[in-house]
Amino acid sequence: MPHSKVYYGADYNPDQWLDRPDILAQDIELMKKANISVVSLGIFAWATLEPEEGKYNLDWMAKIIDDLYAAGVRVNLATPSGARPAWMTRKYPEVLRVGANRVRNLFGERHNHCYTSPVYREKVKQMNQQLAARFGRHPGVIMWHLSNEYGGECHCELCQEAFRGWLREKYGTIEAVNKAWNSKFWSHDYPDFSYIESPAPHGENSVHGLKLDWKRFVSHQTIDFMKWERDCLREIVPESKVCANMMYFYDGIDYFDMAKEIDLATWDAYPTWHKPTETIEDTAIDTAFMHDLYYSVKGQPFWLMENCPGPTNWQPISKGKKPGMNIFAGLQTVAHGGDGVLYFQWRQSQGSSEKFHAAVVSHDCREDNRIYMECAELGSILKEIAPVAGAKREKQAAIVYDWSNKWALEDAQGPRNKGLSYKHELLRHHQGLTQNGIDVQIINQDSDLTGYKVVVAPMLYMLREDFCEKLRRFVQDGGVLVVTYWSGVVNETDLCYLGDTPHNLTDVLGVRRMEIDAMYDGETRRCVTESDELPQVAHGSILCEVAALEGAQPLMVYDEDYFSGAPVVTEHAFGKGKAYYIATRLERDFYKPLYRLICEDVVSSCWPTHLPEGVHASARGEYVFLQNMTEAYVWAENLELAPYCMAVYKREGDALVLVYNQPEFKWSPIK
Repeated sequence: MPHSKVYYGADYNPDQWLDRPDILAQDIELMKKANISVVSLGIFAWATLEPEEGKYNLDWMAKIIDDLYAAGVRVNLATPSGARPAWMTRKYPEVLRVGANRVRNLFGERHNHCYTSPVYREKVKQMNQQLAARFGRHPGVIMWHLSNEYGGECHCELCQEAFRGWLREKYGTIEAVNKAWNSKFWSHDYPDFSYIESPAPHGENSVHGLKLDWKRFVSHQTIDFMKWERDCLREIVPESKVCANMMYFYDGIDYFDMAKEIDLATWDAYPTWHKPTETIEDTAIDTAFMHDLYYSVKGQPFWLMENCPGPTNWQPISKGKKPGMNIFAGLQTVAHGGDGVLYFQWRQSQGSSEKFHAAVVSHDCREDNRIYMECAELGSILKEIAPVAGAKREKQAAIVYDWSNKWALEDAQGPRNKGLSYKHELLRHHQGLTQNGIDVQIINQDSDLTGYKVVVAPMLYMLREDFCEKLRRFVQDGGVLVVTYWSGVVNETDLCYLGDTPHNLTDVLGVRRMEIDAMYDGETRRCVTESDELPQVAHGSILCEVAALEGAQPLMVYDEDYFSGAPVVTEHAFGKGKAYYIATRLERDFYKPLYRLICEDVVSSCWPTHLPEGVHASARGEYVFLQNMTEAYVWAENLELAPYCMAVYKREGDALVLVYNQPEFKWSPIK
């Protein structure tokens, strides 16, 4: 993708308005005024593109693409496989998914199709190649949007057989499967592969290795289907560039694997701003983690493919965005490595399930509507800061987020089966680093650690032997490693390691886990320190490990219960580097001073002084973004930042030179 601009746009669904040429004409004019430069087109248009089997209707799309191109708007053209037409279901019922209960679904909703079905794959190929042949080299089509939010699973016989084939390839023999899954427990040995079924509520649901491998298979099969779509396009247009929109902490696909097969990583963000239970900063940090993830999966700028300029309609409480919040969200995307900001959708639907989902153009069709005005203002700002497009991010700190670890951790059956929240543990460490102006990237156990100064492994319950060796070499060579409680417990098939834990890291960390105690909700254990650089008192929750010191120095210890005096935070020199261990989950506010201590003299903040509360700084190449995440005016380095606003600086030697200071978005319902 070219990097001359930050792309700005929305999902565009003109097939809903083909009987209203006046609306289609208005769309073009409003896009120009809002500085729209790209739209995702045709995502759910299959029924309009192929109303009957083999009868294609592409002329309407040709006119839309031509009109957009003439207006300076480029197209991210979708393959419409996310919602297939009704005629296909009637004629080819095998394309419908079968649930874990072994009941085949009826026609309806989206993503109700089997990724394994040869019939469905052939129909997708025919549709995609019609689009590629007609539009693949149109100058207005700059990229292909593969389906929409891939996800879900199918338990039909086609998928069962594909699963068995996947297991044969992975393990070779049924004996190896039984060994990897510890199937002898409860006498669950499988005589041969034909006996293996996917997990079911009325069948097998207790063999953790089976459940883990099923999740891996579903991820593999989904990605295999996506590759099929991509390759169908490239048969016609070999130079096609493709993307796929990923989702917030989505459980069903390993996105590190998916990212290898696409040219551009994109994701769909629908944070619930203005909740009474958290601050704007809390929500922004949560969103920033995902931005950092989708930058990291390919190590290059990403696009925010969907977000909402106002209230959604499907969240429990569909809260609106206050004035300026939509602009803040868009600019935060750019600050964390985004080169595209798009909405779902351009124009509000008139009916069906998302008719009250906010869009750039509302039902009133007015350009003096606040949401449209704010979207247009963001479009102007993105043009002003266009030089940041394409800028990459420095490798400083990395947090390990691994899908297989997540799947195993959440199915471990102990020590705590409710409220463990791997996500919240990740976010604590991410917040502690970002609040200190340190750039964070997200890695998995396949990642190369070269170039990072700090690596954080929160709750790395499933620790692979090869990654363990990477961590060991990383510290030996001078890196700083942070490991938390409940790490290094099981291998990659979820079998518990025998011997001291964290597995093969006790000498690196200088500590050894002895036991672990689960806390009830609201239950804590007091922890204390004599360090001037950390809070004097903190409280452990969720899980409290009891560790034995084997060379590490304690920075904080428990101060109550039978494990009073046992270490909570430790530091240990190993090789040329250092390793830290954290034996419990501490309050969120604890992690900012902790990472200030850990990163001191190791990695530098992108901001020269301590950041005011609620203000974050992040860097892209030679640019530094200062973001005010509060509802108040804030002073930072002789600059007043308005609420929800951002300033952009450029590094010139050792100096930061202000190149843009965002004005506050002013709007009032009172005229």
